[in-house]
Amino acid sequence: MKNLRFAVIGAGAIARAYEAAFASMAGAEIVAVCDVRLSAAGEYARRVGCDAFGTLSALIARCDFDAAVVCTPPASHESVACELLRNGKHVLCEKPLAVNTRSAQRMLAMADRHRSILTMASKFRYARDVRRAREIVKAGTIGELVFVENAFTTHIDMRHRWNSDAAVSGGGVLIDNGTHAVDILRYFLGNLRDVQIVEGRRMQGLAVEDTVRLFVHNDEDVMGAADLSWSINKELETFLRVYGSDGTILVGWQESRYRRHGEPEWHVFGSGYDKIQAFRDQLENFCAAIRGRENLVITPRDALASVEVIQAAYAALEYARWERIGSQIDELEIAPLRIGHAAEAS
Repeated sequence: MKNLRFAVIGAGAIARAYEAAFASMAGAEIVAVCDVRLSAAGEYARRVGCDAFGTLSALIARCDFDAAVVCTPPASHESVACELLRNGKHVLCEKPLAVNTRSAQRMLAMADRHRSILTMASKFRYARDVRRAREIVKAGTIGELVFVENAFTTHIDMRHRWNSDAAVSGGGVLIDNGTHAVDILRYFLGNLRDVQIVEGRRMQGLAVEDTVRLFVHNDEDVMGAADLSWSINKELETFLRVYGSDGTILVGWQESRYRRHGEPEWHVFGSGYDKIQAFRDQLENFCAAIRGRENLVITPRDALASVEVIQAAYAALEYARWERIGSQIDELEIAPLRIGHAAEAS
């Protein structure tokens, strides 16, 4: 069977991870890269051995490809993905799928209208230790689920990066690192019912949040939490901790293990997070879905739900209250931007 032909849209840092993932898999290849910075596209193309384009219209008009990976900033996701979908291309879009729920709904409607596959990239769902941890939970090994805790914290100067420009990114650390956190929490907790956010001091003088703590409940009142920061590094060996009535699971960067209450020893079940493996498995699932061989791991509902939770989280941050997920869609259309302007005024 011939390889699926991919275009990569956006030649920034995240596109480098896809470059490595494609190089380690069979059945798919990068045939084109597109970036408004033609020099960046050209450099990427020289490394990969593919064609380079400076506009999406030129790519679509002049290149034969089956699918695309969208690696552009979030504010552009809807316009880029919809143009690709309109032209019959399957789309793997980097997280977050969109900066608000209405935008995400339009993207999903476009995919349905043109019978193309659209999914959101969420690498931690494909990390083998995370998947194994969920299997352990489902098997009842640690009893009933009580609490799921995540942390994505690192000290990085965000003052001159697009990620901290709400007009480009949709917000701050909450939409950036928080999209990963929300998808992990949904993976273990199922549907999330409500959300609360506590924001820390803005240490970098940004117009957006740089440190927050997120709390959620699922439909059965099981709680989850996530620490998200660009300004602190918690120096943790783990990024996911799952607590049950009969035991604990620790998913780490270098090792993952679990222990039941009363047991003297931990049971090691994984060797930690492998970024390229996660990206490769994500691409392989996407390719298999295109060929009709597998269902998507990240379903359209998962992609939309992640946007709904983040949107509700910004409302919770603005109004300092628990927010019911999926409510006040019209009111929250530009919530992240309002938060940024409020911070500048203060």
